[in-house]
Amino acid sequence: MKTLSDSSPLLSFNFVTFINDFLQLTKFRLAISVVFSSIAGYLLAVDHIDSSILMGLLLGGFAMVGASNAFNQWIEKEKDSLMDRTKNRPLPSGRMSNFTALVIASLLTLVGIFVLNNINFKTALFGALSIFIYTCIYTPLKSVTPLSVFIGAFPGAIPFMLGWVAATGSFGIEPGILFMVQFFWQFPHFWAIGWMMDDDYKKAGFKMLPTGNPDRATAFQIVFYTFWTIIISITPYTQYSGALTISLGAFICLVLAGLYFLYHTLILMQKKSKEAAKKLMYASILYISLLQVIYVIDKWI
Repeated sequence: MKTLSDSSPLLSFNFVTFINDFLQLTKFRLAISVVFSSIAGYLLAVDHIDSSILMGLLLGGFAMVGASNAFNQWIEKEKDSLMDRTKNRPLPSGRMSNFTALVIASLLTLVGIFVLNNINFKTALFGALSIFIYTCIYTPLKSVTPLSVFIGAFPGAIPFMLGWVAATGSFGIEPGILFMVQFFWQFPHFWAIGWMMDDDYKKAGFKMLPTGNPDRATAFQIVFYTFWTIIISITPYTQYSGALTISLGAFICLVLAGLYFLYHTLILMQKKSKEAAKKLMYASILYISLLQVIYVIDKWI
């Protein structure tokens, strides 16, 4: 006969497994990095921090990103089972049911919209729009056309500007610039990932690279979009960025970071290897992280 003490380790293990699966379903680390972007956007817009808005962005932002990722994995369950990178996710591995994933995604959507709407309506509207575009347009297009990356860049660029909108309740040149920075940045970032995972993506029929192959033409486009990412990133040093401004020191730091980013795109064009693509992916993450930190530090110090 089992006692309560005999069964409790099993219950504890199941709970831990569910939490781990929840974190995988919502892509927790990615969600946190996206929330960081929205917090950075908020800090750029304010002179005094409102802790209630900050907490709203943390909770609402995570809920919206987590919902998008959960819906994405629910839709792509069969395709995920074909790829080495994703076959052990909760749904294709069978550890979580479709119904459970759908309930989680739906609840996170409702929570996210409710919390962001408590900040202001426009913040909730942009959050809801990002879920719709990512889930209903970007995800189905991934197996149809490489233009899916262009569509996916829209919801991916919303979080950085979302913080500004949360702080001000309006959309203008400043959040527009923040949007464009993250919009253009996503092309070299995701094409670097697409280059690395090209064989795996092709197993599932995903068309992620602009030319369909990891070739020189794709590498050229990566260089092109990286160049424009850098140009837009230093726009706040000019007089055409409204209240979003940076100092000469920040400008120099951004140029140096941009040159490092651009260097890795040129190396990829030269070597056309997965190893070069991997280094570019890390360089792109470093660049966008440094950019947001530099912007914020320059504003507050």
